[in-house]
Order: sequence, then C-alpha cells, then structure tokens
Amino acid sequence: MVEDLYYTKDIDSRKQYPALIVGAPYGSTKEQGPCVWANELAQRGFVVLTFDQVNMGESSGEPRHVSSPDLFAESFSAAVDYLGVQVPFVDRERIGVIGICGSGGFSLAAAAADTRIKAIATASMYDMTDVRGMNNFSKEQLDEFKDKLTRQRWEDYANEMPEYKPFFPQ
Repeated sequence: MVEDLYYTKDIDSRKQYPALIVGAPYGSTKEQGPCVWANELAQRGFVVLTFDQVNMGESSGEPRHVSSPDLFAESFSAAVDYLGVQVPFVDRERIGVIGICGSGGFSLAAAAADTRIKAIATASMYDMTDVRGMNNFSKEQLDEFKDKLTRQRWEDYANEMPEYKPFFPQ
C-alpha cells in the first residue's frame, strides 16, 4: 500500500498524538479528497494517514482495479499496523478511522473486526445497496445476486482482467 502521512511541521516527536486514517471514496485515490481532510486534521493536532487501496492508485496488486471489500477493509487494519509500529509519535490507543463515501462501509467493517480502531466516522453520500435496489431483494434474490457476483470471479481470474461494467451513466 502506498500512503501519505500528514502532521504539523513543528510536531514534537518525543510526544504521542492521536492518529486518524482517512479512506478515499470508492475508486478514488489518496490525493482526491482524503488529502484535504488530512491537511485540515493535521492542523488540528492529529497525525493523519491517507492511502491508496490495494490494486488501486499507486498501491501495488494484480489484477489492477479489482474491487475486494475484504481487502479494502483489511487495508484499514494494515494502516493501523503501520501507524502503531512505524510512527513513534502516534498514540496506539488513540487511532481512529474516517471513511469517505465507499470507504465508509470498508472502514465500518474494519472497525468491527479490529479493536485497535478506537473511533470511527463516515461521510457517505448514499447507501449503495439502496441505489442498486438491493434493499428490496428477498433473501433468495440476494443469494442469487451474490452467487452471480462470486462466480464472475472465476471468469475474471481466468481472463487475468476483471470485466469492467460501469454502473453510472456516461
């Protein structure tokens, strides 16, 4: 994962500070939004980490541009790992997460599993399951939809490149 770390120029590296991890909107990068949040939060005394999700932006991973909710949630925990081990002026007991848009869901999943995340906030424009009409699915319809999506992974893997199906109109 490629990350950017923000903190004030005059930080006292002998002290420990609260840290926040800011996750980018779905399909976005650390330079598109999270950096604005990070700059403001750093000025308010936080150490802030932004990152490109695995397989996206400057981060490595193949195939490129693959959406994996499990990996995306795991990226938040990897960011906690980094802050807690590599940044000596971060207070390990005061690490929080902000998930912007699609990262809102990924950050919630990470916080549900990772007890080191002590605070969470999301800024999500809309509920993707509602936008796609999935809130009205019966259990059988939802199971059928998930089965179709997961079986598509075999085709994507065999083709070495996932099929790109844009959801939003041009």
